[in-house]
Amino acid sequence: MSRAALIFWLLLILILVAVDYYRAWQYIPPEWNPWARVELDHPMTPITRLKLTGLRDDQQQCTELLATAPDTWLDHLPLEDYTPVESCPLTNVVRVRRTSVELSSTFTATCPLVATWVMFEQRHLQPLARQHLGSPVAQLEHYGTFACRNIYHRENARRSEHARAAALDVAAFRLADGRRISVLDDWDNEQEPARSEFLKDVHQAACNYFGTVLGPDYNQPHENHFHLDTSRFGICR
Repeated sequence: MSRAALIFWLLLILILVAVDYYRAWQYIPPEWNPWARVELDHPMTPITRLKLTGLRDDQQQCTELLATAPDTWLDHLPLEDYTPVESCPLTNVVRVRRTSVELSSTFTATCPLVATWVMFEQRHLQPLARQHLGSPVAQLEHYGTFACRNIYHRENARRSEHARAAALDVAAFRLADGRRISVLDDWDNEQEPARSEFLKDVHQAACNYFGTVLGPDYNQPHENHFHLDTSRFGICR
């Protein structure tokens, strides 16, 4: 066989292998396909989490992702990068006016945090509320996202995720039937165990979405709220 013929057959084999490889990926669900763009209705998988993490460095893709949210899921406004407090610049952020629930106040947060929250709210928060309490969540009470500080306000500590608006502190959920489920009052509510079970399942489910999830079992500063952020530390307490 001539050298030209050998090269031809080798190239043909490589092309066939590449075609088969491409076809194989077409049958993988998008939430497991590393090359498929993340969507807000994707189930959470390790691949989905990696894609959400990647949105920290891809403002355009993240902005486009939030733009696909139905009006009933999210009301938001993308913002230009700015520095509200010296030494704490904010990049890749949006202003959130509401999600599928009313908010105790609007907030500014990084785009990946908002995308992660919307996915979590639709796939876990609302189903868990109906499962445990028989009513959906109508309002989210929170302590905000942005605070230009180090963790626990310690002088020599690292910057908090709040310093870049990449963390949300959740204090309570008000249901459509009027009941208020509070992290402070209901985490260990023995009189109404369904409230406690709801909060603990919400906390555990959040660990599959957010980089760090902290609650009352972590320490006293978190006895009245869940801290949710998109860091890469992987703490679930």
